[in-house]
Amino acid sequence: MQFEWPVQVYWEDTDAGGVVYHSQYLNFMERARTEWLRHLGFIQTEMRETLGVLFVVRHIDMHYKKPAKFDDALIVRTCLINQGRSFITFEQSILRGEEMLTSAMIKVVCIDAEKFKPVSIPKLMLQRFEC
Repeated sequence: MQFEWPVQVYWEDTDAGGVVYHSQYLNFMERARTEWLRHLGFIQTEMRETLGVLFVVRHIDMHYKKPAKFDDALIVRTCLINQGRSFITFEQSILRGEEMLTSAMIKVVCIDAEKFKPVSIPKLMLQRFEC
């Protein structure tokens, strides 16, 4: 399953040289995963209230290849590549046109919203992930 989300680089995303600050790429990827969930019909606040779960990042392996700059129009590509009982692994990349700027493997874990302990991903969510 692949999902793409557009991102515009604003001045606040950059350093004094107009280059995107390294941690902003993580923010762009987080937004894309949030919008992927929304696209599947899951709003994170509602997931917490109705399903009692949250997703938290467990591991990130990120590679910076080329810099993004002020006013660039980017695409964040999100692919679900693996899932288990309580985790999802995403491959995410940030592109400027067809040019790959950054890529990452990100593992998120489903946790109980109250206890902050890993739990199984709800079946309703797993069904939508397969579409």
